[in-house]
Amino acid sequence: MSDIRPEQSTELLKELHILTADGKMNQDSRRKLKQVYHLYNFIEPLLKTLQENNSAMSLVDHGAGKSYLGFILYDLFFKNQREPIGHIYGVETRAELVEKSQALQKKLGFERMSFINTSVQNSLSSQSLPEAIDIVTALHACDTATDDAIDFALQKKAQHIVLVPCCQAEVASLLRQNKKYALAKPLVELYRSPIHTREFGSHLTNVLRVLRLESHGYDVSVTELVGFEHSMKNELIVATQKNKQTKNAKERISALLSEFKIQELTERFS
Repeated sequence: MSDIRPEQSTELLKELHILTADGKMNQDSRRKLKQVYHLYNFIEPLLKTLQENNSAMSLVDHGAGKSYLGFILYDLFFKNQREPIGHIYGVETRAELVEKSQALQKKLGFERMSFINTSVQNSLSSQSLPEAIDIVTALHACDTATDDAIDFALQKKAQHIVLVPCCQAEVASLLRQNKKYALAKPLVELYRSPIHTREFGSHLTNVLRVLRLESHGYDVSVTELVGFEHSMKNELIVATQKNKQTKNAKERISALLSEFKIQELTERFS
């Protein structure tokens, strides 16, 4: 029980199956909880800054899954909040997970939570979400869903964006297809082997995402979520809107796309 914060609801952790009915925790649950707490440590200061600015603190969690993050954020921060009122929205494509989250939200009395059964891409036009959002999170949203979450954040003029990308395949696929055009260049050695194509494609994708955010005025930091002994999908990108474009960010995106012969992704990273 030493892994659980004093203010944390044990009832919630039992409902999320992080704790057993008799209050015990296995190693897998301990690892999962550590990841969520670590992410909470990055998000809490952002919420406090919004609170100081008297913002309503709306947060959308894309690819919410079982909504571990949303429920724990609500339990530790939103639950006892009085003014200004905040709200958490969970976006998830799997209807059965949305229904379970809705049932748990009602059972716990977490009134300022909503769950929406749609994709990240379709959430852009959802009438269930407000026109502006303060914080957008996407934890392990696979492949281009992370880019859809960035699209959403830009459209909703989010002040903060917190991303843990996962399973990026699109860039790696294009690198593989276009490898023959780059064989004469020494840089092709970075991704000549199939495993290197996959890993380099993932790395390049995140570099392009960071530059894209910077081109839209965000200050971006990149760090690890938890140690690699817990997860290989480990990169954490945190962006805060400063309304100051990084010099030449757009030109750097264009240069990278051209260098690696993947110019067809120009629109995605614009």
